[in-house]
Amino acid sequence: MKKNRAFIILSFALLVNGCVLAPGQRMSGEGLVRGTPTDSSQIQLVTITPQLLTEDNAAVLSATVPQALLSYKPEPYRVGPGDTLYITVWDHPELTSPAGSQQQTAANGRLIRSDGTMFYPYVGSVKVAGMTIEEVRQDISTKIAKYVERPQVDVGVVGYNSQHVLLQGAFKNTNPQPITTVPLTLGQALGTAAVNADQANMSDLILTRDGQDYHLDLTALGNGHGIAQNIYLKPGDRLLLPFNDTQEVYVMGEVLHPLAVTFRSVSDISLTQALGRAGGLNPVTSDGKEVYVIRGAKNLENAPAKVFQLDARSPAAFALGDQFRVKPGDVVFVGAAGVTRWNRVLSQLLPSATLLSSAAAANYSATH
Repeated sequence: MKKNRAFIILSFALLVNGCVLAPGQRMSGEGLVRGTPTDSSQIQLVTITPQLLTEDNAAVLSATVPQALLSYKPEPYRVGPGDTLYITVWDHPELTSPAGSQQQTAANGRLIRSDGTMFYPYVGSVKVAGMTIEEVRQDISTKIAKYVERPQVDVGVVGYNSQHVLLQGAFKNTNPQPITTVPLTLGQALGTAAVNADQANMSDLILTRDGQDYHLDLTALGNGHGIAQNIYLKPGDRLLLPFNDTQEVYVMGEVLHPLAVTFRSVSDISLTQALGRAGGLNPVTSDGKEVYVIRGAKNLENAPAKVFQLDARSPAAFALGDQFRVKPGDVVFVGAAGVTRWNRVLSQLLPSATLLSSAAAANYSATH
């Protein structure tokens, strides 16, 4: 993969900067596609136009949250091992608070053991794991009615420890979050976990559910009128927020400060912003017509790399660049002006010519 990517970038650089054989010779878009230094089947040249941006924006808008996530509705909470229940039998404090009413609520709670059972006075060991709160209440009421006339029973959960959502990655708080009787939304989970915005890849939150991975763009969710609040989480879900240390765009060529630009989301940085972070085009050596974005060099076996071209010779062109979003792994390359390429050819030829001239002069002096 790395060799293919390096091959495309190197070939492209040779085409743009190294194919100068005479003063004023240039490499056009047609020459880029048909040039011999690289296989034309591996490169597709695309001009950045308003029509292209309209199509890209439409594609972004159509990328919605998977329906499977939006359609999920939480079921009533079912208790499990590790949960603690507080059972109230009205007018019978000896059953409600056997440790004494002055004790904290948890001290009078009933822990569900690892086998899914709990102990209750008079009733003994009761299998409650997998029951809803109402089912536990009815079961206790029925069984204790042998000892208490017309019992009025209430059941609540005072310790949630059986069901969780797991969190990994660029969160400030990665502690598991419990599923409770109050449904947990994705927005609430993210708020509790506190996203580390400086280190997170905001465009690729991975929600794993029942063996299926769902990739979500947090930036899009944030701008979607709180759509994250409409996604409910279920027990066993996992949220993985990758770090952005591999989220880079490489700006090189005739810019003032070539660099790798790190960003948080695929919708975070435009072509204009990437060029701006590199100090902009070099006003002396660059050719504004030859601003390129190389994309897809990692997947040449399956699809040709795309090379997007922006004619940035007029200020209005940067309006197009401001709407064109760069993606992780893109290479922004600015070609050299014709005179710059010719000067570089001369700088390589002149030392050789001087050396030959000196050798010829020395040989002439030796023979005369």
